Amino acid sequence: MDHYLTKDTPSKAISRFALPMVVGSLFQQIYSLVDSAVVGKYVGEAGLASVGASFALTTIFICIGVGGGAGASVLIARYFGSRNYKRMKTAIFTSMIGFLALSLALSAFGLIFSKKLMAFLQTPSEILDMAVLYLNIYFYGLPFLFMYNIISALYQALGESKIPLYFLIFSSVLNVILDVYFVRDLGMGLAGAAYATLLAQGLSAIFSFFVFIKRIRKIETGKTKIFDKKELGLISRLAIPSIVQQSTITIGQLLVQSVVNSFGVEILAGFSAAIRVESLIIVPITSLGNAVSSYTSQNVGAEKLNRLAKGLRASLMMVGIYSFLILLVLKIKSVDIIAFFMNENSSESAIKTGQTYLDFIGFFFVLVGSKHCVDGVLRGLGDVRVFTLANIINLFIRVSLSMTLAHKIGVEMVWYAVPLGWLVNLIISSIYYQIIKKDNFSLKF
Repeated sequence: MDHYLTKDTPSKAISRFALPMVVGSLFQQIYSLVDSAVVGKYVGEAGLASVGASFALTTIFICIGVGGGAGASVLIARYFGSRNYKRMKTAIFTSMIGFLALSLALSAFGLIFSKKLMAFLQTPSEILDMAVLYLNIYFYGLPFLFMYNIISALYQALGESKIPLYFLIFSSVLNVILDVYFVRDLGMGLAGAAYATLLAQGLSAIFSFFVFIKRIRKIETGKTKIFDKKELGLISRLAIPSIVQQSTITIGQLLVQSVVNSFGVEILAGFSAAIRVESLIIVPITSLGNAVSSYTSQNVGAEKLNRLAKGLRASLMMVGIYSFLILLVLKIKSVDIIAFFMNENSSESAIKTGQTYLDFIGFFFVLVGSKHCVDGVLRGLGDVRVFTLANIINLFIRVSLSMTLAHKIGVEMVWYAVPLGWLVNLIISSIYYQIIKKDNFSLKF
């Protein structure tokens, strides 16, 4: 197996590893964009608002899968870097079993409480039933979503980021085809978009599972345990803060969603379209942070701590270039981007809301990108306490300002709270990074 993350120059290693992850993560978001675009054009503004009302909630469950997988991958990458393959396989099987149980529990919870959750978020009454329908179909497919995300994280822990990309491309293309067929040709409406996602993700998860198991069996380690409580405890210790870190942005969106919902369907539709775009932009940034985490963990396992700071500098340079390009695109094309999600009957207020948000937030993606890179190093070290606290403070700032000031100042207060939370989060994580760097990255894990 290739240990290039511990051998190539940091910039080359991270670029080689992160690029397929970034491309793959973009494809993973295509299904949600297609859902919004197809629903907006063929179901209407109410359908788009229904998808948007449930989007932040569904993304939290995605973040649990992605964050949990990222946390588990830190431990497995550590074993891989130190060539402790027997213990690595035990950790792999333990994480699969643990996350399968978690996904089934969350799926049951979602199906039982979906309507109460949407009502709690102040979803407008005229779209409540549509939003709940979309959400329930999503929860039926949650175990497949978890299966795919944990397997992708395990591949990445072993330095393999291309195979997950191939399955993501397959899933995304299939989702586009099924979306158009179910919604436009069969007239299934909002339910058609949800079923398209369920089928595409389900098939991708099943195929990726069998390919991964076949690959793992080639690693000769003798008899290994398929479940170990000690490994589960170590995985949980890393996965739970990682879930918090991955979910902070989305939990903030969820709670802020209740504020935006109260401004009516038109504002909600425009905000929903803009949040879709923001989520798409942030996905490559999140992937880069996860790549930094695997890079850090493998180099810790290989006892090459001198490569950690170089890896962070390389990733921050990538964030700067990416954020600048995104800013240019948004300043030129924000109106056209929002219009992509609308139809000829969409209100001017909805389009203006989405455009205003994108024009503002485009200046600040460098903050959240830098935050994810610094947090990636801390997670890779297994030192998760401070960056977890920083993410919670980020969440508190966004939610408290939005809930207390939005109806006094205007819905724009929701926009202003976002970069402020990112900035405080970045400052806290960066200060702590400098402290442990002076201590030669003294390991806490």
